[in-house]
Amino acid sequence: MAKAKPFDEMHGGGDIRHPYRRYGAWLHSIDVEELERRHKAADLLFRRLGITFNVYGSDGGVERLIPFDIVPRILSSDEWSIVSRGVIQRVTALNAFLDDVYNDQDILRAGIVPASLILTNAAFRPEMLGMRVPEGAYAHVAGVDVVRVDPETFYVLEDNARTPSGVSYMLENRQIMMRLFPDLFAQHCVAPVDHYPELLLDTLRSVAPRGVDDPCVVLLTPGQFNSAYFEHAFLAEQMGIDLVEGQDLFVDDATVFMRTTRGPKRVDVIYRRIDDDFIDPLAFNPTSMLGVPGLLAAYRLGRVSVCNAIGGGVADDKAVYTYMPDIIRFYTGQEPILKNVPTWCLSKPDDLAYVLEHLHELVVKEVHGSGGYGMLVGPAATKAEIEDFRLKIKANPALFIAQPTLALSTCPTYVEGGIAPRHVDLRPFVLSGRKTVVVPGGLTRVAMRKGSLVVNSSQGGGTKDTWVLESGILEGGHAGTRG
Repeated sequence: MAKAKPFDEMHGGGDIRHPYRRYGAWLHSIDVEELERRHKAADLLFRRLGITFNVYGSDGGVERLIPFDIVPRILSSDEWSIVSRGVIQRVTALNAFLDDVYNDQDILRAGIVPASLILTNAAFRPEMLGMRVPEGAYAHVAGVDVVRVDPETFYVLEDNARTPSGVSYMLENRQIMMRLFPDLFAQHCVAPVDHYPELLLDTLRSVAPRGVDDPCVVLLTPGQFNSAYFEHAFLAEQMGIDLVEGQDLFVDDATVFMRTTRGPKRVDVIYRRIDDDFIDPLAFNPTSMLGVPGLLAAYRLGRVSVCNAIGGGVADDKAVYTYMPDIIRFYTGQEPILKNVPTWCLSKPDDLAYVLEHLHELVVKEVHGSGGYGMLVGPAATKAEIEDFRLKIKANPALFIAQPTLALSTCPTYVEGGIAPRHVDLRPFVLSGRKTVVVPGGLTRVAMRKGSLVVNSSQGGGTKDTWVLESGILEGGHAGTRG
């Protein structure tokens, strides 16, 4: 699998594939100078809009522009149907799993998932035991990272059920493309994504505490120094809700209030972008200055809803990921639509022995890692890097999993010197509340460096607009009404 030639999503076996035919004709008709002009115009627009991110500890916190590629990734409606049905199935199972492990624990008693993997997990929050959340939704916003290896096969690389980011780039990428290439949108029937903020707000309102008909929804951010602060401010503005920090909220009589110029205002739903450890200093990290003292008590009494739910990070664990096919079967009675990447769990002696012998061939990740950090890409690593990682693994094998180096599909990408293939993944954003929906497309991330498989923005990756062709796209079983 590691040596397979990557699937080219535009050219396939040589001819231009159907979803790209009209775009391919346009691309071959335009000269490189015009592409360069539009590429520079896109960069200028992103800078004017202030669409940046900040990587902690890098260059004194200098904000950076995520590289944006002006060549879209294009999926047919049939291809999108596979992905959308698959991620909805997966997130439905994840929500059922989280509800179960914090309540009845049927899956642990059945031995499908080892109890020790959950109950001793660093992301497991015993403070949530016995609590039923509205609509059984824990991962109200989930980002499922999907990769492709051939025309028919999509794999889930990992699940992001805590505070997934990137949706603002999905929305702004589309706006920039429509501004720069109106002629292309006139030629293609591209499913819309601009209604995502509306769907997100509907989702948040649908999980308000019982008896609240007109809930007050806020977005809780750690503040302007957070790497995703632009997204927090962007989404709050798009939804028409208040962007707040911990100091803007307080708890009185197990009820959360927001400080306003007109006096305290009750808050019913908090879309939090703060990690569990920092959300309530009375319950978790006592040194946190970012959270709201007493929030957990109000949450447990059903006086406020927190989205995503506290404790959902256990579903992000990459060791738990290895059990996802069984989790899907247990809760849905269905076979998984999307495959897991074959994975070695290094807490298992046989898996550990195999991985230590084949480190130069594999990708090794920390079970709680994210952003492309804490991982080894064996084929691209030096002997010294491999040996250093070997020592880390031997010191605590349970902290790691390993996977083969998949031949991720490539898409045409505008780089210095023209158009060239680059590896991509896809992060659809799944919303769960009274219903589970996904907007057509998601965020395509692209490894801008030749041969690189790392698409994370913190590691030099960029983004693309994702086009799903044709109308009538499925959203949780309902045809899209916007075209």
